[in-house]
Amino acid sequence: MKPSTHRHALGLLLLPLIACANPSPGTHERMLDNGLKIILREDHRAPVVAAQLWYKVGSSHEPPGESGLSHALEHLLFQGSSKVCPAQAFQIMERLGARINAFTNHDATTYEYLMPRHVLGVALEIMADQMSTAQLSPAAFRREIEVIKNERLQNIDDAPWAMLDERIRSLAFPTSGYRTATVGWQHDLQRMNVQQLQRWYASWYAPNNATLVLVGDVTVEEVETLTRRYFADLPRRTLPQTRRPLELNEPGERRIRLQTRNEFPSLIMAFNVPSLATAADPRTAYTLRLLNELLGGGGGSRIFRQLKFREELITQAHSSYEAFSRGDTLLMIAVDLDTQKNPSLDDIQARLWQLLDEFKRTPVSAQELERARTRMMAQRVFARDSVENQAQKLGSLESVGLSWTLEEREQAQLKAVTPLDIQQAAQTYLTLERLSVALASPGETRHE
Repeated sequence: MKPSTHRHALGLLLLPLIACANPSPGTHERMLDNGLKIILREDHRAPVVAAQLWYKVGSSHEPPGESGLSHALEHLLFQGSSKVCPAQAFQIMERLGARINAFTNHDATTYEYLMPRHVLGVALEIMADQMSTAQLSPAAFRREIEVIKNERLQNIDDAPWAMLDERIRSLAFPTSGYRTATVGWQHDLQRMNVQQLQRWYASWYAPNNATLVLVGDVTVEEVETLTRRYFADLPRRTLPQTRRPLELNEPGERRIRLQTRNEFPSLIMAFNVPSLATAADPRTAYTLRLLNELLGGGGGSRIFRQLKFREELITQAHSSYEAFSRGDTLLMIAVDLDTQKNPSLDDIQARLWQLLDEFKRTPVSAQELERARTRMMAQRVFARDSVENQAQKLGSLESVGLSWTLEEREQAQLKAVTPLDIQQAAQTYLTLERLSVALASPGETRHE
């Protein structure tokens, strides 16, 4: 059933600046009476503003058989509301020199606007209208579900690495909602209906389930005026109860072999690990971030130095650790094999284990650890050049139940990690009992 579009006058409660350790002098937090949290970072270097509305709902919230609801609703939200006709939001903002984007992940659905500062009010009015009066019509659903099916076909089923990533997640999370495909499994998309999306919208799209992040050439006074005007009267709702997606600590080794359209044989190794939100000690998450950087964080990492540049066994490598997740997460290593030397997938996996065992046997040198830490801090500094990147960092923390203020303590936390911490993390988490492996060989694939 479509939620009521009636708005109640709730007024506005603006809280004082929050107290935190070493806060950024230009970052402020506010809260409306209806539960909408507002994070503002003033950045006056250019007359632009990034505005991002983060809803705390993603594919990990979806029940079995209903995968893809959050992503489909993201599409449908632009297909009409009380003030905006279907697809008109894009046209309005483009004419005003702004850009709109949206994305869904396992934890959140996010609507992003990048615009000249004088356009901010228009963007906020559209966001508030979509939060409260999205039409979600059957006709719009029939159009958009075909777009989504085609998106899945092109971006996942016909994209070998995307398909491999999706499959290993379904393997690596035997009990967690993180196994759910974000775009949705094809068979769930084929049986989805508009009533499901209307229920999903009524359940999750409420001010008390959202964070509005603003970064750029705007002041606290301007934001207070605009948010009061467009969001203050939207009613809060009773939200579904949620639990953090916790996973088995040691599910046991799992393996899958696939034939894909990769040009080269590929391998992914994924280890079940805690995130910053689930680690008993936050130091664990910062240690895993540095371990990931040492493993495959770029040309200076061990996998690149040894397997690509010295031994020439692989053509590409990448490792990732998803620290900012609301549940338990993965540390993943992905490589493409160099067919000129013709190593087997099993040979490469054995060689990777040798590199991992080196971290377990011998602590990294202080110099190697400091180089990895310096690379990470440089990336953090460069990210500050983009108001969009700044907003995404703040929003990603808030959307998983963490505080944006953690960003201000990041440097100190990373600096506290020692070589012994790295060794102990490798011994604890880089084990067969936590491992999922996906092996992909070039070949034909069949679509569902």
